[in-house]
Amino acid sequence: MSDTRRLDVRRWDSGDDLAQGVARQIVELLAEVQRDGGVSDDGYARIVLTGGGAGGAVLRELAALDHAARVAADSFPVTAVDWTKVHVFFGDERFVPLGTTGATARNDELADAELLSHVDIPETNVHRVTVPGDDEPADGSRLDAAAVDYAEAVAAFAPDGFDLHLLGMGPEGHVNSLFPHTAELSPEPGTLVVAVRDCPKPPAERVSLTREAIHTATEVWLLVTGDAKREAAGEVVSGADPAQWPAAGVSGARRTVLHVDAAADPR
Repeated sequence: MSDTRRLDVRRWDSGDDLAQGVARQIVELLAEVQRDGGVSDDGYARIVLTGGGAGGAVLRELAALDHAARVAADSFPVTAVDWTKVHVFFGDERFVPLGTTGATARNDELADAELLSHVDIPETNVHRVTVPGDDEPADGSRLDAAAVDYAEAVAAFAPDGFDLHLLGMGPEGHVNSLFPHTAELSPEPGTLVVAVRDCPKPPAERVSLTREAIHTATEVWLLVTGDAKREAAGEVVSGADPAQWPAAGVSGARRTVLHVDAAADPR
């Protein structure tokens, strides 16, 4: 992590507490962006979602908060997100067909199930990675085309970057589909999206935002739970070599926050 970036560490008692607390903070941040203008000063909030257990739990809590806000709206004012003015992106995507289940399932389907199908967001505001065809190999030209298409969507709908980029983290410190000592950590300058062909974690074929794309975000929040990730969280806090621990090399333009539960707390 750059010495000019300050890392805030927010400790939560449990994974449930983290999900609930982070969801509340996201609502407050997105509502603030919609009120004050945000990264593009147009009243639209731009958020990058993450998958995984912690990411899915946060999305589920966001849906619950949105429901509660709508129920309470007739009784008293409550902070709420106008989902018609939110652009949603994904930090990475597994290049697999829709309906793939288990650990290789697509992140956008998780987001649909936990959040997007429950809030009033136009489908045109949800920017997805192309779904591969069943009749072509995932590592062929379709993968490259998907990366190009996604880069074009980012350029068109987030030309000034993101207001918030949520990141999960693996026990070896990977974020998005950026793994230690891989070429995707150091693409050509100006590259915001990469096609990943040899991901160490299945599936091998993915599309991922780069570190340069992450750094366009005003706020970057890492969501880390479980004792298997305590060592990596400690490396993030200590500012380890990003080539070995990629999560240690990400930062937001205004703020970078490491959210950890008690099990992942490196203290």
